[in-house]
Amino acid sequence: MRKKILVLHKILGLTTGIVVFVVAITGCCWAFRDEIESLYDDYKTVTPQETAILTPTEAREIAQTVFPDNSIHGTLFKNSNDAAVEVIFYDAEPEFYQSVFLNPYSGEIIQVDNHMSGFFAFILKGHMRMWLPKSIGEQVVRISILIFLFIIISGIVLWWPKKRKNLKQRVTFDWKSTTRWKRKNFDLHTVIGFYICWLALIIAFTGSVISYDWLKYVVYVSTGGDKVPAFIIPENVSETPKDAYAVLPMDNLITKLKKEAPHAESYELHYPESDSTSVYVEISNTKGLYYDSDYRFFDQNTLEEIETPAIFGKYKDAKFADKVLRMNYDIHIGAIGGIVGKIIAFLVSLIVATLPITGVLLWYGRNYKKKKA
Repeated sequence: MRKKILVLHKILGLTTGIVVFVVAITGCCWAFRDEIESLYDDYKTVTPQETAILTPTEAREIAQTVFPDNSIHGTLFKNSNDAAVEVIFYDAEPEFYQSVFLNPYSGEIIQVDNHMSGFFAFILKGHMRMWLPKSIGEQVVRISILIFLFIIISGIVLWWPKKRKNLKQRVTFDWKSTTRWKRKNFDLHTVIGFYICWLALIIAFTGSVISYDWLKYVVYVSTGGDKVPAFIIPENVSETPKDAYAVLPMDNLITKLKKEAPHAESYELHYPESDSTSVYVEISNTKGLYYDSDYRFFDQNTLEEIETPAIFGKYKDAKFADKVLRMNYDIHIGAIGGIVGKIIAFLVSLIVATLPITGVLLWYGRNYKKKKA
């Protein structure tokens, strides 16, 4: 059985090695994206003024002059007097993702950011789809990471010593001046692999949950979930009025939410897609975290709050299974543990990137031995 597992471990490792290497290396680079980008985002700060800020409708109209043919995903209002307003544009086909930053007091266009270009956009494309076309690359990465889960588990089985006395040899580097490079490479692959295998398993599994809806459903149901594990925007509860509003109710929503949630980090308002769709606002409660955000839905005519049947609602109403699924992304990038968690995720990803290299060298050394004189 161990021989069969070893054969599978080698074949699968060789076929998916390049994908695992790229995904791991790009994951390292992504870990500190927020901290690095904060070093050069001075344009997101403005001078506070004693005047009213832009309403969501005014922000939308100004930003739409920059990209009149593209769809606005939402407008982000920071809970700070010196923060710019960010209007986010997004279209799936053809893919378009840019932000227009506005002075919240004057409406002046400060800067336009293209999220599809630059270093971190390049890194994300490699992490998500190996820089291949989206339809092909995403499938390659998804399948490879799912296989990598089996590789990790089979590696633990192969690592496990048959005798207890050999355990010390499997958990320490016993290198001497006479130790050959093959032995050192074997230790690098097995000893280091053992120490990070459990964390690598968590990162790979949470990545697969992000990729596969069926796996997300399995995780949710198996942890006792009884809601819909998806994002659902409810319909309005009132009828669409015939007369136009002098001031759209939606324009009073940010002021209302700032009073109700004064300690929030930001409020991202999403415009209704039709006359019958509710307005939803994502309230970020903690900087750098997503799982504890509040997703609130309001009738666009009366601002009456509407409950959603899905797991993405108010965080205080979330049950254990809801929280598990909500935390998945923050666990994946290490943000769940703050800066320490990100450092751990960075180091684990970096070490995982070395495993395909030491594995290939291990395979090469065993299959292409030098002939004795």
